[in-house]
Amino acid sequence: MTASRFLEKNVAITGIGQSEVGRPSTRSAMQLTVDAALEAIADAGLSPKDIDGVCSWPGDNSNGSSFSPVGPLSVLSMLGLNCNWFSGGYEAAGPLAGVMQGAMAIASGLANNVLVFRTITESSNRTSGSKDQSLAAKSGPRDGNFMWQWCTPFNVLSVVNITAMYAAAHMAKYGTTPEQLAQIALTTRRNAQLNPKAVMRKPMTMDDYFASKMISTPLRMFDCDVHCDASTAIVLSRRDIAKDLRNPPIRIEAIGAAMNQPYLWDQVDLTANAMPDAAAAMWARTDLKPADVDTAQLYDGFSILTMMWLEGLGLCPKGQSGAFVEGGRRIALDGELPLNTNGGQLSGGRTHGMGYVHEACTQLWKRGRERQIRDPQVAVCAAGGGPLAGSLLLVRD
Repeated sequence: MTASRFLEKNVAITGIGQSEVGRPSTRSAMQLTVDAALEAIADAGLSPKDIDGVCSWPGDNSNGSSFSPVGPLSVLSMLGLNCNWFSGGYEAAGPLAGVMQGAMAIASGLANNVLVFRTITESSNRTSGSKDQSLAAKSGPRDGNFMWQWCTPFNVLSVVNITAMYAAAHMAKYGTTPEQLAQIALTTRRNAQLNPKAVMRKPMTMDDYFASKMISTPLRMFDCDVHCDASTAIVLSRRDIAKDLRNPPIRIEAIGAAMNQPYLWDQVDLTANAMPDAAAAMWARTDLKPADVDTAQLYDGFSILTMMWLEGLGLCPKGQSGAFVEGGRRIALDGELPLNTNGGQLSGGRTHGMGYVHEACTQLWKRGRERQIRDPQVAVCAAGGGPLAGSLLLVRD
C-alpha cells in the first residue's frame, strides 16, 4: 500500500528511553520523566532543540494524580522545548494514543521530531496511603459520569471487577481454563527474570499461581499488573529525517484506533471488547498479515485481556487463545510468537502502554540481550481493554 494514502508510514521511531522502574522510586515524577525523555532524545542522535512536538496520553490527568502526574506542557517547559505542536488528553484510543497522535502531527506537517512519553507513579501513591486512584474515592463524580454511572452505584469499584466478568464470559463461552489463563502470568514472569528493570523477578510455578489470592473471580493476584513508578519515552521523526539519524528507522506501518461499540465497559462485547475494531482498522492499512508478526507486545493489565488481544488481532482464531497459549511454548522467547518479552505489566511493571512500544523497539533493534528473540522484523503492539483499544504495527527498515 502506498505511503501517500496511509500517512503513518511516513513516520518512524528513532529513539527510545526509560527511567528506572521503581516499586517505589525515590525520584519525583518529573525527574523520572526527564530521565526517560533525555535518554530517548539522545538515543535518536538528537538534542532537545531538535524536538518540535511533544505529546502524552492522557496528559496531566486530574491535576497531577499518580495515574498521569506529568503532562506535555510541563515537559515542554522543563526541557526548554520550542514546539510547533503539543497534545494531551484522555478521550482517545487508550494508552497508545500518544504515539498515534504524534505520528499524525508529523504526517500532517505540524512537526518533524515529536517526543511521546508516559509517566506513572502509582507505586508511590499506594505507599503514601493515598486513595486518589480508587473508584470508591471517585464514586461521587463517577456516578454521574456517562461511562461509570452503570458501575459504581452497583459496587463495581475497580476495573478488575469488570475484567473478571470478561474472563468468566470467555471461560463459559469458549471453555477457557484457569490453567490456560495462568500461562500469561507464567510466561511474563519467565521473561521478567531476564529483564534487569522488571519489578517482579522471582520464579513462579503453576502452584504459586494457584496459591495466589483470588481478587475477583476468576482473576487472581498474579493475573493483575504490578504498580510501579516509571516514565517511558520515544522519539518519532519524519522518515526522510530518520534515515540519517543514529538508529535504523522503525516504521509505523499501520495504526488501529476504531471503536464501533458503545464507550461503556459493561456494554461492549464481553469476550472481545473493542480489540477487533482497532485490529481490523490496522490490518486494513497494510499488506502485512498476522502471520508476518515476529513478536507481540500486548496489553496485560489483566491476563485475560492479553488473550483477547491475541484473538482480536487475528494472531489465533477467535475463542482459541486458551489452546494457543496452553503449555506456554508458542508464546515463549523461542516460540513462534514471543509475547511480552520484557515481562509485560504483570511482572515488568505497569508502565501502561508505552512500555510495549519501548520493548518492541528493543527487540527490533536487537538490544534485548538475554531475552533477545531471533531476528525480528515486524512487531505488533496493542493496549487497552473494554472500550479502549489501540494497536500499532512496527517494521524495522
